Amino acid sequence: MSPRHRPRRRPPATTPAAALAPKPPYRVPTMDEIAALPWNGFNAVSTFSGCGGSSLGYRMAGFRMRWASEFIPAAQDTYRANAAPYTVLDTRDIREVTAADICAATGLDVGELDLYDGSPPCASFSTMGKREAGWGKIKAYSDTAQRTDDLFFEYARILQELQPRTFVAENVSGLVKGTAKGYFLEILAALKACGYRVEARLLDASRLGVPQRRLRLIFVGVREDLDTAPAFPRPLPYEYTVRDALPWVIAQGDNGSYGRGKMQPADAPSPTIGASPQSGNGHFPASKVVTTGPRLIHDTSGDRGQGDVTDRPSPAITVGTDAMNSYHFRVVSPEGASEVTHDPETGKNIHIGRYAIGEAWRDTPPGGSSERFFSLKRMDPDRPSQTITAEGGNVTKASVTHYAEARKLTLQELRAIGGFPPDFQLTGTYEQRWERIGRAVPPVMMSHIAAAVRDQVLIPLRERGVI
Repeated sequence: MSPRHRPRRRPPATTPAAALAPKPPYRVPTMDEIAALPWNGFNAVSTFSGCGGSSLGYRMAGFRMRWASEFIPAAQDTYRANAAPYTVLDTRDIREVTAADICAATGLDVGELDLYDGSPPCASFSTMGKREAGWGKIKAYSDTAQRTDDLFFEYARILQELQPRTFVAENVSGLVKGTAKGYFLEILAALKACGYRVEARLLDASRLGVPQRRLRLIFVGVREDLDTAPAFPRPLPYEYTVRDALPWVIAQGDNGSYGRGKMQPADAPSPTIGASPQSGNGHFPASKVVTTGPRLIHDTSGDRGQGDVTDRPSPAITVGTDAMNSYHFRVVSPEGASEVTHDPETGKNIHIGRYAIGEAWRDTPPGGSSERFFSLKRMDPDRPSQTITAEGGNVTKASVTHYAEARKLTLQELRAIGGFPPDFQLTGTYEQRWERIGRAVPPVMMSHIAAAVRDQVLIPLRERGVI
């Protein structure tokens, strides 16, 4: 029988046992629970530590994060608020840091460190940015101005000096796309030249326990003399959805459409009840009704133009060319947004932006992107969220938005989608707090990566008496 006429093979009648395993409820341990975890006997240090997302992931896997480096002041504040008491935070520019400094702070000699972590700034390689247009230049980055495309080589310099047993480095998937591939090959060669077996893989946070599609390039290296291959985690047989992460936000109507209605179970966080007009009921600030027509012919209040008519009796509805129903009214909420929510942590009204994009949001299907605004994305409640970006907290920009309401996420929602503990402390303005999570490696994702290195590399080496 020719290949063309060969019958197609049917899929197996049974499903693999792993796929049948029930999905455990989505839950990120609290900071107290993480602090109480037993030490696995291995030490780690971190560079380009941000707010501590990676560091927290290592702690969730039982590592002790002995030392960390972060240059951005706002990120330093958040890192300090959540760091273990034994962690030393170095706030200098990484270009000033040496292996001798790290050894002095940790009490470890060169070659004794178990794991060296780092997430060099990735904006220079992101496909959402200008990429090569900024290479070799000092430019704005978070709350500072610095050159960022060369920082991976600073990571390699410290790797060469420190000679840890293993290392893990993280960056955006854009590093292996388009013109950035040359940088990727140079970085890979530099890491191998430090005396390591190195592998790099693209890993998706949504397959590692995070309700967010976040593709990251992960380098794992093992020192050559240890004669062991790098290790990576296996993808989980399930994904968590937005609804898994936010079980108290259920907004599906009887007809399958998504509206404002929500069911709120007893264990859900209660919305803040505000006393001022700006805070409304803690979820939607007070809105106003204004006229959009040029005049109100039949309005006897004396108002002959546009204005706030919320607290005045409605004019009589009549017929005719100049009748009341020939003019239109619209509902506006504070700061010009179509819809807003109030975040009790910052006391700030959070909205999509200063654009007239409420209609664009409604035209965007759940899980899709707006055709009018490039960055406006609407979550699908039954899928993992789209990637949370660092700029999403800026009130003048579009971003990933709530699936049932034309608004940004509250910080508590953001923590859950980002794989952070519910009591992880965020500092600064709303925009800075959003940026911290938008730039971080989700702790849950990093805990799986750390566990793979622990279980497949470090523990076997310890059992063999090599370390």
